[in-house]
Amino acid sequence: MSDTDFEGLIEGYQRFREHGWAEQRARWAELAEGQRPRVMVIACSDSRVDPAQIFDVSPGEIFVVRNVANLVPPFETSAGHHGVSAALEFAVTQLEVPEVVVMGHGACGGVKASLVRAFRDAPPGEGGFIADWVHLLDTARDKVVAAHGTTDEAAHALELEGVKLSLANLRTFPFVAEREKAGTLRLRGAYFAIADGVLHVLDEAEQEYAPAA
Repeated sequence: MSDTDFEGLIEGYQRFREHGWAEQRARWAELAEGQRPRVMVIACSDSRVDPAQIFDVSPGEIFVVRNVANLVPPFETSAGHHGVSAALEFAVTQLEVPEVVVMGHGACGGVKASLVRAFRDAPPGEGGFIADWVHLLDTARDKVVAAHGTTDEAAHALELEGVKLSLANLRTFPFVAEREKAGTLRLRGAYFAIADGVLHVLDEAEQEYAPAA
């Protein structure tokens, strides 16, 4: 990317238009008629963990929601703007994806903010939005801090616990719980370690992560 960031994006688009789009023109024509993604991935907004790159998928294969710390809020019907909930509802009830994956990652800034209570008293625009969002991790945070304090080890532990929390919150959505019980929807947890590039998959029965085969 060039020193002028947007110009760098345009240069990237031109390469894509010349190669990626042109070489898959039939695929793009098919996608123009509609999408049928195989999996929904809920991942972090962090620039280092692009799900499409990590899973090496083609356009149209995954439906992606990204936010700070890859969080899923619990099912709520209060007034407000529920972006993650809307995307989840669309993917599960309209696109009928058969799987939803929550993917955490190493060195997550949002998780670190939760751990050290960064921006705790900051107003919106100065960190308040961040603090309010990562407040979703408080239950997991308290558990981790009790065991590890606020060390680097604790940050890693909270990254792993955050995925489990989001999976638990997914199951508070009636349309998710119903489909999981019926066997038409499967929930999965994963964790990408940036430093070594290894993807770890959660075994929910054992509550442990292991490197993907």
